[in-house]
Amino acid sequence: MIRHCVMLHLRDDADLSELQTVFDALGALVDRLEGCSDFVAGPNRDYEGKSADYAFGFTLDADTETALAAYAAHPEHQALGARLVAQCQDGARGIVVYDIEASI
Repeated sequence: MIRHCVMLHLRDDADLSELQTVFDALGALVDRLEGCSDFVAGPNRDYEGKSADYAFGFTLDADTETALAAYAAHPEHQALGARLVAQCQDGARGIVVYDIEASI
C-alpha cells in the first residue's frame, strides 16, 4: 500500500471555499478509482511546530503503484491539481508530496 501525502503552502489570499470544493472533488474521484481509497483532507495542526507554512493537506491510499499512477494521470486529477496550484504560494513549488510505501 502506498500512502500519497500532499501538503499545501497556501497564498495569503487563498480561497478556502475553493480549496474545500477541490478537496470534495478529489475525494469523490478517489472513491471512483479502483485501487484507491481513504481520502482524508484538512488543516495542518502542526503540533510539533515543524510545518507551519503548510496550512492544509490531504492523503489517500493506493493499493499499488499502478493505481497511484492512474490517479495521477486521470484528467479530473490533473484539472483539480491545477486548481490547487493556483491557490498555493509560488504555484507548484508550494506543494510538497510524499509517497510512503507501507512495509508493515
